[in-house]
Amino acid sequence: MLVGYVSDERYIALADVSLEFKRDDAVVATRSTASGGVYADVEPGAWQVTLARDGYGSKIVQVDVEEGRPYSFRLLKDCLLGYMWPKAVKSGERSEFRVHSDEAFKLELYRYGAEKEKIRTVGWYDEHGPRATVQISPDGDYTQAGVQWNKFGYTSPTHKQYVEAPERSGLYYMHATGKSGQFFSFPWVVAPAEPAARIAVLMSDINWNAYNNFGGRSNYIHPDELPPKPTTNARLELKRYTDPTHINYHDEDYRPLSFDRPEPINHVPEDVEATDPIEGRAACHVAPTEWRILAWLEREGFDYDVFSETQLHFGQLNLDDYKVLILGPHPEYWSTDMYFGLKSWVFERGGRLLYLGGNGLNCEVTFPDESRMTVHNEDGQKLQARGLESRFAARHESEANLLGVQFTKTGIMTSAPYRTIDAAHWVFEGTGLKTDDLFGSECQHERIPGGASGHETDKMNEHTPSNTHLLAKGTNIDDGGAEMVIHEPDGGGAVFSTGSITYAASLLVSEEVSRVTANVIRRFLD
Repeated sequence: MLVGYVSDERYIALADVSLEFKRDDAVVATRSTASGGVYADVEPGAWQVTLARDGYGSKIVQVDVEEGRPYSFRLLKDCLLGYMWPKAVKSGERSEFRVHSDEAFKLELYRYGAEKEKIRTVGWYDEHGPRATVQISPDGDYTQAGVQWNKFGYTSPTHKQYVEAPERSGLYYMHATGKSGQFFSFPWVVAPAEPAARIAVLMSDINWNAYNNFGGRSNYIHPDELPPKPTTNARLELKRYTDPTHINYHDEDYRPLSFDRPEPINHVPEDVEATDPIEGRAACHVAPTEWRILAWLEREGFDYDVFSETQLHFGQLNLDDYKVLILGPHPEYWSTDMYFGLKSWVFERGGRLLYLGGNGLNCEVTFPDESRMTVHNEDGQKLQARGLESRFAARHESEANLLGVQFTKTGIMTSAPYRTIDAAHWVFEGTGLKTDDLFGSECQHERIPGGASGHETDKMNEHTPSNTHLLAKGTNIDDGGAEMVIHEPDGGGAVFSTGSITYAASLLVSEEVSRVTANVIRRFLD
């Protein structure tokens, strides 16, 4: 009978896995097929199953075999991975480092600002028992419940591995280095115990989680739930490749995504500095690019405190403690409490917002608990039929009511410089730019090179506040350039929006982009 399927941490089918079923005196051995299928001559009921394959961690699990209900076995490859738990804390609080390694490794703590600053060596970690630093991942869809590293086999309090957050707020990274030289880095957001600056910067950890496909699911790969069979060949099986009418979101119900997973998309190579190009498909809109904003702030002499989006949602960031809030390149997923709380701060209490990104605040998330989020996607075809491109607008209101701009698909996956619309405006002071001049051609963003207006871009619409001023527009094809705007509600609040994912990647390398942004921050701090 078909007992189940066996797959790796990407939910890719694993062939030739050795499985041993044992119950009382009965022992049945088999191997998985090319599709990961596990066929065995066993009776339904409880069995102890041992799995092994070269290059992967062996495991022993208790399985209730049921005919017609294939079980999902999961194995974890030998490699170096890790994450902090919790991933965001305040100074003085503790997080546990959860590292998976098939060899001894060294752990070091760094702060990522204008430079990578080594804080200290945390220590060396190796095996007491054989391969004891290899983590055991749960079976089934652990993208919903979490990967739960440091749970299995960590029965003694002395097994737990905690680090106290430094006093200084910032984006920190753990550097894990195996004795063979393999390297993996993972972020840790440290907020201040008490406000220490007038600027707060949000790290987009909700967005990180939405794009993180560790375990086989993200909000872009199997966003609703894992299919019953693991993937053998993505090009032949996933709808995004096989269905010409496919749009990411077509279901009414989406299973939660757990934050309790490593985030390979946020890995920064050991030799990369803030001034280097941003390589790879994912790094251009998550933590490695958000780091560039912090590096630029330090270069320009601006003090700041760092928080995560989830800390904002769960009430650990009081916006009234700050004069200015900065959002990074791609804060796409927000809760209603976050959105309307920010809107109230700007419109009613004089808050000043810099939105240095694109496709932001575009989709609602809710939180079943502090370790999981549920994304409330909308059917793409239904959105189009209603003339909408924003999932947040479908459920609440267009984010243009706050940001002044909203994402549209025109210009998507292109990049180009901006063209000035009103060079006489104070945001362009000291740049030397004239109306119709181009600026922002330099950019560290290598996924879609070409300029500060790009990747995904936002524009004004009928929901844009009436006093919004258009400052510049990207020169992307099909009139798809980002629209740089500013609006100032009554009561002293203000919003500056760049409408582009690639904008943040130009701060360190474009003199004009840097000057414009610094002008806005200085004016907003007055």
